[in-house]
This record gives sequence, C-alpha cells and structure tokens, in this order.
Amino acid sequence: MKMLSCEFYQKPTLGVAKKLLGKKIVRLSGSILYQAMIVETEAYIGQNDSACHASKGLTPRTEVMFGEAGHAYIYYVYGMHYMLNIVTEKKGFPAAVLIRAAEPLENQSAMIANRNGQIKHIADGPARLCQALQIDKSLNAVDLTLGQALWLEDYKTIVTKDIIARPRVGINYAKDKDREALWRFYLRNNGHVSRK
Repeated sequence: MKMLSCEFYQKPTLGVAKKLLGKKIVRLSGSILYQAMIVETEAYIGQNDSACHASKGLTPRTEVMFGEAGHAYIYYVYGMHYMLNIVTEKKGFPAAVLIRAAEPLENQSAMIANRNGQIKHIADGPARLCQALQIDKSLNAVDLTLGQALWLEDYKTIVTKDIIARPRVGINYAKDKDREALWRFYLRNNGHVSRK
C-alpha cells in the first residue's frame, strides 16, 4: 500500500479528517506490525476554535501542532489515556485531526492482549485505539511520512454518502459554536465507531 505523503496532511483540516476515513494506521512495535482502518475522526482547527488545545496559544504541549503537517501530536489525559492526533495544514497554523476509532485488521490477537483481553471494543475510542496499538507519548512529534514506528497508508476509498458528520465529543468547556460544529466524522454502518 502507498504511504500518505506530507502533501496529504497539508490540506484544510476538515477535508483531511474526512479523507482519513478508510486509511490504514500502521504501527511497528518491536517485531509486531499492527494495522487498523480509521473509522472515526475529529477536527480541531486553529486558535479561534475554543475546543482546540492551541486556543491557549503556543505552549510546550501544543508546540507540535504549530509545526509541520504529517506529524503525530500525542497527549495524555485523565492521568491514564493517550490520544493520537495528526497535525494538518501549514506550519505556524495549529490544527490537527484526532483519530477516534479504528477497525482492527492485522495482529488483532496482540491488540486484544494489549487491551487486557478485551475482545469487544478493541479500538473504538481514542484511548482504546492507543492502548491496542501501543501508541504513547514516546511517539509524540514523530514524522508519519517516514514509515518508521508509526505511519498511515491508503487502504479503502470512502464515498461521501458513507460519511456521517456530528458534533465533537467531550468538549463541554468550548463555546457554543464550537460545541455544535459538525467536525466529527465517522463511517456509516461500521461497528467499530465509538459513538453514533
């Protein structure tokens, strides 16, 4: 399969969030190659988006968001979960796509082991996805276009009618307009989506 290039990620974030559906996440951890298809994403766009971490400006945490497109932005929440985001658009403009859920493809048994034997809901949520694929803060700022520990590949072509748009999840702190924005995208009729 063809690895996604930097140019893929440099485009407007809402478009990237939709086009990531059906793409494959590939994670090489030791000798294990994990593969999963992205089925749900969320867009976070710039300092005027009150739901975006960058709305507070440039900080050590958000520095990667202000950098080059095609890099991983991974952060830790609630003292227990990692979240995988992919930086988009041009350098200096902080935007990213949160990968919310994926459908396991290769090495599912290893993913289940990483999820402490959880057979259902293996990667249907951003924290579960990171746990299943062994993604943590050590991969923060990794260049996803180099094909090393973590990268994305073309996989399935998704047609527009199969993409559903809904408000983002878990952003009660954001302004009304940002809470209501239809910036979460998921595949219709896919059993691995975290929330319908």
